[in-house]
Amino acid sequence: MPRRALVDHRPWLLAGVIAAVAYYFLQGSIKVEPIEIAIKGMGVGFLAIYALRRAPGVDGTILTIALALSALADMALELWFEAGGALFAVSHVAAIVLYMRNRRNGASLSQRLLGLALLVMVPAFSYVLSNDPLIGVYAITLGAMAATAWTSRFPRYRVGIGALLFVVSDWLIFSRMGPFDLGDLPDLLVWPLYFAGQLMIATGVVQSLRGETPVR
Repeated sequence: MPRRALVDHRPWLLAGVIAAVAYYFLQGSIKVEPIEIAIKGMGVGFLAIYALRRAPGVDGTILTIALALSALADMALELWFEAGGALFAVSHVAAIVLYMRNRRNGASLSQRLLGLALLVMVPAFSYVLSNDPLIGVYAITLGAMAATAWTSRFPRYRVGIGALLFVVSDWLIFSRMGPFDLGDLPDLLVWPLYFAGQLMIATGVVQSLRGETPVR
């Protein structure tokens, strides 16, 4: 990456990581709740700014929208869980559009089968974990997001795995609602898995799109 691009754009990634780490260690200890909520939103919010500045074309715009909606959802979850879930569902729809626009040509049978498995099993397992029909409905968008990410032309070992980390993070959240007691595991892993997934998705998509655009 040219030095000018590094100076102009990589700081948004660094800012996102710093905000995400700060939220992880400071959550519950900040006395002013709006400040804590704002710090939480900054993590993926800075990734959205990174995408806005670095990802070209219509696909870059869709990625930016998906990340921005996720950042809003992160904050909304702290105030109204259902509103946060609805925003995440819309974010998943935006991501599905992005991945469907960039379907992988000649995907192998194993890749297609895993995509189908994610489409079916993510909502099913989400319902089993939560015992909540609304979670099952939400997880239809989650599963479709993961399935289309895995079968897209974007690098599977970044974007595909990033989407799977997002799914596992949500499963840990859902486990708090149903009959499965995982102890402190959700508190320890939900945020790191979620943010790592979003970071992998953002950088993987941006670098793929940048590789197709001449540097001006």
